[in-house]
Amino acid sequence: MNKIIKPGRVAAMAIFFALIMVIYLAFLYNLQIVEGEKYYNQSKEITNTRRTITAARGNILDRYGRVLVSNKECYNLRIDTTKLFANDDPNAVILELVRMVESYGDKYTDDLPITMTPPFEFKPDMTDIQRTMLEAYLADPGRSSLPENPSAVEILSFMRTRYGIDNSYSAEEMRIIAGVRYSINVRFAINTADYMFVEDASMPLIASIMENKLPGIEIERAYVREYGTEYAAHLLGYTGLMTQEEYERYSLLNYATNAYVGKDGVEYAFEEYLHGQDGEVIETRNPSGTVLSTVYVKEPVPGNHVYLTIDIALQEQVERILANGVENVLIKDRRQARAEGIARGDYDPDMKDEITGAAAVVVDVRTGEPLAIASWPTYDVSSIIENYSVLMETPNAPLFNRALMGAYAPGSTFKPCVAMAALTDTSIEFNTETRIKCEGVFTKYAAEGYAPECWIWNAMAPEHYTHGNDNVTEAIRDSCNFFFYSVGHDLGVTVMGKYANLFGLGVPTGIELVETVGNMSSEATHRYFVDDDWHIGDTMQAAIGQSDSIFSPLQLAEYCATVANSGTRYSASILKAVRNYDYSEKIYEREPVVLSRVESPEYNWAAVHQGMYLVLHDWAYNSPNAEVWESCAWKVAGKTGTAQKGEKITNDGIFMCYAPFDDPEVAIVIVVERGGSGANTQFMARQIMDAYINIKSYKDTSEEEMTLLR
Repeated sequence: MNKIIKPGRVAAMAIFFALIMVIYLAFLYNLQIVEGEKYYNQSKEITNTRRTITAARGNILDRYGRVLVSNKECYNLRIDTTKLFANDDPNAVILELVRMVESYGDKYTDDLPITMTPPFEFKPDMTDIQRTMLEAYLADPGRSSLPENPSAVEILSFMRTRYGIDNSYSAEEMRIIAGVRYSINVRFAINTADYMFVEDASMPLIASIMENKLPGIEIERAYVREYGTEYAAHLLGYTGLMTQEEYERYSLLNYATNAYVGKDGVEYAFEEYLHGQDGEVIETRNPSGTVLSTVYVKEPVPGNHVYLTIDIALQEQVERILANGVENVLIKDRRQARAEGIARGDYDPDMKDEITGAAAVVVDVRTGEPLAIASWPTYDVSSIIENYSVLMETPNAPLFNRALMGAYAPGSTFKPCVAMAALTDTSIEFNTETRIKCEGVFTKYAAEGYAPECWIWNAMAPEHYTHGNDNVTEAIRDSCNFFFYSVGHDLGVTVMGKYANLFGLGVPTGIELVETVGNMSSEATHRYFVDDDWHIGDTMQAAIGQSDSIFSPLQLAEYCATVANSGTRYSASILKAVRNYDYSEKIYEREPVVLSRVESPEYNWAAVHQGMYLVLHDWAYNSPNAEVWESCAWKVAGKTGTAQKGEKITNDGIFMCYAPFDDPEVAIVIVVERGGSGANTQFMARQIMDAYINIKSYKDTSEEEMTLLR
């Protein structure tokens, strides 16, 4: 009988296992005895690093939920200084990194405000933060070898020695290396964000960095703002790294030192909603930098989503209409008139007649909510950081938000306010039946050398005309200066100022963005504008929207809305709603807020409303206006305004209107610097009104989905 287990096989198996055991013991001996100290030391080099995880910033949306600003995931390249300076020649590594970045069309961060090529000089467009950083760098005791107020060349000479940049590098290469090393070094002198070598690096660059395993470079995930519209630049604002002053404020809210914060517009105004709460992780890395484990200590909480009262579809139309109207119509007409004047030989070359800016505002009469706020000229908010210095030097100041910060004399658009003050205030005897005969020239103070004229008096010189015996409705229709000289004289500037403020002129509108409050003419503020005492003539000029009265286009739009709804002035808040990061929770929803009321009987309002209606529809008296509005789908009431700027300066053109006349819904204001007259600018208001009516007539998918935000 054969044996199942043969001795030879058993011996072979035993020898095999013995060999395995010998090999295992040999490896174990080598690992623990021969190289044990080496691996023990490496194990001690494993590091645990606590790192901040930046929370995604909240989105900005319009009133119907259309996304205006969101986040795009990106990757930044950060220099690990410990590894960089462990190299034999860190300067060579820096130069290699810079060349690689530039070869892929990316930009690296260089904070040194010195030109890149000889002769080295300080950059003329040095920013405030660059200046602060340089001053902090030079104030360090280690720079004591530098002379006081060193030149750019002296600073670079110091850096060549300080950073060991040998003479084998050219002047341009030395400047590149010095710029990166300065940018790293200066962050130890001033409390600011960690140095980020490249922000929003391109994927080809990242792939090349990983493929070449360049020392000292780490790739970090981050977010950058992405714009879903090229419009509303002045409203949306932008984000950027904190300055020293901002850090002192935001550090109290536990912001990371490298946090991005709102710098302007909505991004700045609603920072507390948009920012979110950063998280923290502990990363375990081996000596080669490989992440072995990631443990979240605190989960990041994304920011909340902010809904604005703006309708971006209307905003886009308003900006296009404003730009086309100014550039293709008014500027073209102005150039043609100039050419004709030169040809006739009567053009004054000293006349300042170029159009320098414009604004348009559309508000909801029933709530005061701004639906569109446009300023011309404008800019591309997505590239403002890169182009900031250029924009600062661009003619006509495209960064200036004229709709909120511009201050303009209202001209005759102020007359409805004076009319309501006279009809309402008991300080004078005046009612809807009171008539004042226009005499062309107001001669009450002629003996003292003051005799202001009505605009019609010399309109067709040498013939002199007057408006006749007007009541308040007819005076608004005719825009009779003589009538309002008389009324304003009797009211006094204090009473006019009281009602102007109730209408929202010369006081904050309630909008959360930075705005000017303007000024209503008064004896108290007169000295701020002219070096002279207040005179009765100033009171009369204030009554026709001149003197020292200056208001923003937004204030004028809210004033027009207040007239339209018979005296109720609402806040112009631009914040419609706020929802949490996953849209599941409503954190805030706007309710209309009444800021003031002009209490007056309805028949007084009816008289003013009718006068504003006749401004645009009475063919016998205002046929040019009536022609503009003849075919509009809605009946519209409005008022033109022409604001005098001074000798040899073309007047500003102001126009305001509201519609529908019988049930007001929307108010529009146009202001054009040196536009000539309000009548010249009203064609843009007509186009905006048509756009509003057309947009209102259709429903798109986004609006149906977000009906709660109507």
